[in-house]
Amino acid sequence: MKYGFMKVASAIPAVRVGDVIFNIQKIEEQIILAEGKGVEVITFPELSLTGYTCQDLFRQQILLEATEQSVMMLLDFTRKLDIIAIVGAPVVAGDLLLNCAIVIQQGQILGIVPKTYLPNYSEFYEKRWFASAQDLREQEIRFAGHKVKLTPDVQLFRTFDGFQFGVEICEDVWAPAPPSNKLALAGADIIFNLSATDELIGKNSYLKSLLSQQSARTITGYVYSSCGFGESTQDVVYGGNALIYENGALLDESERFSLEAQMVVAQIDVEKLRSERRTNSTYVNAQRNIKYSVLNKQFGITVIDTHPAENVRDFVLEREVNPHPFIPATTDMKASCEEIFNIQVMGLAKRIVHTHAKTVVVGISGGLDSTLALLVCVKTFDKLGMNRKGIIGVTMPGFGTTDRTYNNAITLMESLGITIREISIAKAVTQHFEDIGHDMEVHDVTYENSQARERTQILMDLANQCGGMVIGTGDLSELALGWATYNGDHMSMYGVNASIPKTLIRHLVNYVAESGVDEQSRITLQDIIDTPISPELIPADENGNIKQKTEDLVGPYELHDFFLYYFLRFGFRPSKIFLLAKKAFLETTGERVKISDNDPDFYDEETIKKWLKTFVRRFFNQQFKRSCLPDGPKVGSVSLSPRGDWRMPSDATSTIWLQEAESL
Repeated sequence: MKYGFMKVASAIPAVRVGDVIFNIQKIEEQIILAEGKGVEVITFPELSLTGYTCQDLFRQQILLEATEQSVMMLLDFTRKLDIIAIVGAPVVAGDLLLNCAIVIQQGQILGIVPKTYLPNYSEFYEKRWFASAQDLREQEIRFAGHKVKLTPDVQLFRTFDGFQFGVEICEDVWAPAPPSNKLALAGADIIFNLSATDELIGKNSYLKSLLSQQSARTITGYVYSSCGFGESTQDVVYGGNALIYENGALLDESERFSLEAQMVVAQIDVEKLRSERRTNSTYVNAQRNIKYSVLNKQFGITVIDTHPAENVRDFVLEREVNPHPFIPATTDMKASCEEIFNIQVMGLAKRIVHTHAKTVVVGISGGLDSTLALLVCVKTFDKLGMNRKGIIGVTMPGFGTTDRTYNNAITLMESLGITIREISIAKAVTQHFEDIGHDMEVHDVTYENSQARERTQILMDLANQCGGMVIGTGDLSELALGWATYNGDHMSMYGVNASIPKTLIRHLVNYVAESGVDEQSRITLQDIIDTPISPELIPADENGNIKQKTEDLVGPYELHDFFLYYFLRFGFRPSKIFLLAKKAFLETTGERVKISDNDPDFYDEETIKKWLKTFVRRFFNQQFKRSCLPDGPKVGSVSLSPRGDWRMPSDATSTIWLQEAESL
């Protein structure tokens, strides 16, 4: 396991019912294929050594002995391999015959896990042949030349680098209280399930929903392998299902009803799973109950250590990484955008009703953020049955305002039917510079911030004048970087965009543009999307175009949003974020879907590293601005509200993060 990733495989080998020699050969073929791919743990279907559908042949001594001999063959085959293989086989324990998973590594049996819940209804008759783990008393047996302890306890397998996994078998996960619940709470990062699920109409979708939910509920990786072609079709059909989940998300799956052997491989991010568990206080409380049960001997836990790997491989990240993690991963983007808008609208509607405000005041710059805030205000007023004229849009031209943004601001306000106010800040700021003795030709931070604070003062005073409230326009990306003037655009009475990153704002504005607004509004919104992001605090160039482009100064927002997501959501260190960013932005060259025409086709390693260092430095240095944020609704899984998701001292140092970023 490197960078927190564990490479696993779910295999569906060719099978002949009762032909253990054929079956073991096919299993070995897939093991060697997986080992060549760098797989660390591979699982096979239930009773994969014999075939699941042997029925009364399980009572035949010759089959049981042949199975044990085949395990000896497999042990010899894996003696020089690091890969852990989990196979299914019938195992005799005194007077009991158990349906088991055998965990094998480097020629050793690490453990044997018996099935707990035996289906004995409809087409299933497992109790005719097998006993449950609940019928077992802890004992030591000799199997395939090894002394192995059999126990009804939860068995937790632990690797030398701290990764832990557990095993359950088919029906176990369908039970009201699956063994994987206890396994996960005992510390298992990944659950492997050896299964034999037959195909019925609608059953597959239910199965996938069940596994997804179990993976999400237990915050685990879940690797499922079920019997395929070759099993008896006397009464039912086995379509073959190899499925790999991570915290409810499907990473990979096999083709159903295939005539060929299959294997799906995925890298499960164990570090991310552990981060989720640490954050989830409900999960921690549930673990406390498990520990109490162990102390009171209500159930036991057996921990089994695996062998250290003899051959260390170079790590290659193989799983896909979404370059835009804040963008909802859905085929129905319209529905996702509508849901986000509804959250913003409901938040603002409650604040308006509570304060009895008749008006809201929004500074309209012709940029993305103020456009989204205006659209939220419009939708909120419509929902409350209030006249849009109660929305006071204020454009405040300054020294850097261009015709493009000014005209877009005016045109959009006109087409949406709100009240328009135009108040130039030039005269007031010029007087202010004179008052404090600042040279207007010096375009420094004083020059820029004076304009931002003047605009905020105008909005606040107008709100007082008309009995309304100032709606904040700043977004999550700006808050992360501190790209806001303290007590300037940093401040408002309610910030509707506070938890929406810049990359998502473009999608939301585009959603409105394409969802039935008037033609003039649509044209204006599309031009706003394509306008370079800028605070417009520095005079335009000689052609009247925007000179001060934010992304030239602090870096591309799609990179910073990517860094922010993994830094905040999972607490990843700079080296892992760098690894993920290279996968997301280097390997999709020429194929990555760009959010706007301003985005480059790709970023090289040096560019990613440069802006990652900038992100770390600014994120730490600018915390003081986030410590006193106005109220605003949480929309996604990441928020910087000091009252909700993020509490950080304003004087924390970034030394260890920057040192690692520098050493990349």
